[in-house]
Amino acid sequence: MAEKSSIFDMIGPVMIGPSSSHTAGVVRIARAAIRILGAVPTEAVVTFYNSFARTYEGHGSDRAIVAGLLGYAPDDTRIRTAFDHAEAAGLRYTFQSVGNASTMHPNTIKLNLLDGATGRRVEVVGQSRGGGVIRIVEVDGFPADFSGALHTLIIDADDVPGSIAFIASVIAHDQCNIATMMVSRKGRNDAARQFIEMDSPIKEITLAYLRQLSWVQGITYIPTLE
Repeated sequence: MAEKSSIFDMIGPVMIGPSSSHTAGVVRIARAAIRILGAVPTEAVVTFYNSFARTYEGHGSDRAIVAGLLGYAPDDTRIRTAFDHAEAAGLRYTFQSVGNASTMHPNTIKLNLLDGATGRRVEVVGQSRGGGVIRIVEVDGFPADFSGALHTLIIDADDVPGSIAFIASVIAHDQCNIATMMVSRKGRNDAARQFIEMDSPIKEITLAYLRQLSWVQGITYIPTLE
């Protein structure tokens, strides 16, 4: 326990903890996940893979992930006492580790989250790439590829002809430039999920218009993460 305390005594101007991969990146993965959930979760199952599975306790990634789930930024000094704050907030969490997942990035985390107030659940898989950079690579079983460094739209829609082009056109009319777009679907003419990264924010009126389309099932908007 003394080792953990000494690690978290290393406070820099923009990050709490010993490394950007084990703290800043981990916090940002959690912050992206709670934006997708739409709330601070009441329950979380956190699975650390590969390198993280071996080091998450010693390097403080366990505290960092809990801090991110509470919405704390990577430079928040409360990361050091995140477990205490989680108890006060009513967040119950469980840690799991898988040490040899050969198909996964060395620093991978999977989050299974529950918002008890609404019953909503999400599963998010993220990678910490170093330097605080992250990639969210899966959401609820749909392959994804976004960083949180840009404004991000997640759109659940029926897989109807012309839907991708139509949504891109609506976003363009809002003078938002699309940086990346990835579309995942469960099958032909089945449920589809679009992940769209944009250089600038999207207007609320545009989101409201997209939400009322009969073939759009849901939209999540994630502004840039700290």
